Amino acid sequence: MSNLKHVAVVGATGAVGAEMLRCLEQRGFPVGQLSLLASARSVGKKLKFKGEDVAVTELTPESFAGVDIALFSAGGGISKEFAPHAVKAGAVVVDNSSAYRMDPSVPLIVPEINAADAKAHQGILANPNCTTAISLMALYPLHQAFGVKRIFASSYQAVSGTGAQAIEELAKQTREWAAENRAWDEPKLASQPHVYPHQIAFNAIPHVDSFLDSGYTKEEMKMENEGRKIMHHPDFRASVTCVRVPVFRAHSIAISAEFERPVSLEAARAALAGAPGLDIIDAPATKQYPLALDIAGRDNCAVGRLRLDCALDNGLAFWVVGDQLLKGAALNAVQIAELLV
Repeated sequence: MSNLKHVAVVGATGAVGAEMLRCLEQRGFPVGQLSLLASARSVGKKLKFKGEDVAVTELTPESFAGVDIALFSAGGGISKEFAPHAVKAGAVVVDNSSAYRMDPSVPLIVPEINAADAKAHQGILANPNCTTAISLMALYPLHQAFGVKRIFASSYQAVSGTGAQAIEELAKQTREWAAENRAWDEPKLASQPHVYPHQIAFNAIPHVDSFLDSGYTKEEMKMENEGRKIMHHPDFRASVTCVRVPVFRAHSIAISAEFERPVSLEAARAALAGAPGLDIIDAPATKQYPLALDIAGRDNCAVGRLRLDCALDNGLAFWVVGDQLLKGAALNAVQIAELLV
């Protein structure tokens, strides 16, 4: 590849697509030519990149002529249909959907953890699930120090994980409640939700993705399956409950981890302090711990509430927060692209 790249962003008009553009610009990615691709209804819409308007064009099988790197964020169906066309045209695909994550021939990458795996790509590299990526930013350095066996986790996932329509649904429901001047104990609205099966404003919905026969959801199993692949740890086990909460952006995850070797708080903090892309915010006495409101918009994830787990042998409990649109999606994808140049 030459120094300047022809970059295509598939799903450019979505919430993640917009963040991909911002990350490419802010990180100084060597973009020589930019193609913004979306569905026919978005054709002609203009997005800013480096101060200039770039028009959106329709995604077709012929869209990838001359493209070096294609960042996909338009859903698994679109990735399955169009990523092979991009590869055939000579592009390398970085896919943000779940379409290729568990394909043995496709590297699943968190650059701070397994960047070397990217060398084995055959034209497609996969971005992990947002909750998995954010959790592993804190879990992996602890795994290196103590050897993780299993985790029990609950996620508190922002509506940004569902996309722009979900963000608007939360905003609309909140405005509706305020406009009706309802009392605090009358939070349920008359209007029907469209994106989620239940009202998301003032609520917590223990349902992210579709349910499996086991009773877990697909989202909940991603932590175990993708974690095993990224960490090269086939025996890793994870029992997870994923909850959608009325937060606009930034996911939070409470994790209790059991390790093979004894854990001390001093050694755990030392392991986390040396981890790239991770900040420690852990001073409960002064009410300092990672908050979704504070981490939203930040590249780094943050970990806090560190304590020895009283229910597990060699256990550590902690709280990790990351921006779903950034490290959970767009930033990680751009970091993968950086490995290619």
